[in-house]
Amino acid sequence: MTQTRQIFRGGPIFDGDQMLMDHRLIVAGDTIVALEPDRGDGAAGDVVELGGDVLSPGFVDLQVNGGDGIMFNDAPEVETLRRMGRAHVGLGATSILPTLITDTAEQTRAAIDAAKAAIAEGVPGIAGLHLEGPHLSVTRKGAHSAGLIREMAPEDLDALLAAARDLPALMITVAPENVSLDQVAALAEAGAIVSLGHSNADFATCSEYVRAGARCVTHLFNAMSQMGNREPGLVGAALAHGDLSAGLIADAIHVHPATIRAAWDANQGPGEIFLVSDSMACAGSSAQSFEIDGRKVLRRDGRLTLEDGTLAGADLDLVTALRVMVQEVGVPLSNALRAATSVPAKLAGLDAGHLAPGTNADLIRITPDFTLRA
Repeated sequence: MTQTRQIFRGGPIFDGDQMLMDHRLIVAGDTIVALEPDRGDGAAGDVVELGGDVLSPGFVDLQVNGGDGIMFNDAPEVETLRRMGRAHVGLGATSILPTLITDTAEQTRAAIDAAKAAIAEGVPGIAGLHLEGPHLSVTRKGAHSAGLIREMAPEDLDALLAAARDLPALMITVAPENVSLDQVAALAEAGAIVSLGHSNADFATCSEYVRAGARCVTHLFNAMSQMGNREPGLVGAALAHGDLSAGLIADAIHVHPATIRAAWDANQGPGEIFLVSDSMACAGSSAQSFEIDGRKVLRRDGRLTLEDGTLAGADLDLVTALRVMVQEVGVPLSNALRAATSVPAKLAGLDAGHLAPGTNADLIRITPDFTLRA
């Protein structure tokens, strides 16, 4: 059977690293076969005129708590992941880490099994798993249930080490208050991405955990010890340790654009700041409320809050985060796109976030006014 060939031209093409002008992308079936200068010759295929839209790899979102009206915690099973994957592909995120927030050991095991099964079945969009808790700090719990937060026990570690071996990508958000240095080292050795978050630990303690193997910080500035003039906290550690990457909720609600800009400029690498949606059940749906562990979450004016006003995830998609980064923070579009595609893909070890011959054609079109073109 002859594969359909498409030729995308007439707009900027972001390849995961840089913005290419006057280029064309040729796709056969689901595979990219060429990314080359547009010479204007009559290459065979159906021409898709971009009309000035940006062609980009699909977003890679490493923190996705729900979608299509359901939270992963509600039913950690393959059908939930199928619904979440479909909802987020519709929002431009073609690779996601479904995220289980603090829950019981039984639910955590169910989430691991569901992620393994979804990947084995090839469920679109599902690239691994993010476990955000339960080994966090009650002091910095945010919307997590205090009654479910606990120390990491030996049996927890064993389950996580097995999951790190079985999954293509496993991110684990932990706090030094409830996880030992030896546990972090073991997880890092097994290939898990250990991320520090929901912690009130001081700078010196966080630095010890970085040396033990932590490679990331979860939703920078939120639910963590802040940077002060005498105590830099976890925020300071995230910016001082160049090897640390950091997820960022760029909705201009969780973090002020001026603060984002300061952190962006302070980051020295090789670790980088990347964009996450921290999206909840309402993503890709019209739902105006949902529940977390029996507590109601309200969707109002772009915010998700518990009834006491505590922020509970974000009402955000990554194309909106791009708009905030470009228009309110002042980051060049190509840099913001890297933070939503190739940077998180590299951190998670995923074969995603780039446009190159031989790779899957996970493509999205972004209009000049930051909407997705169907």
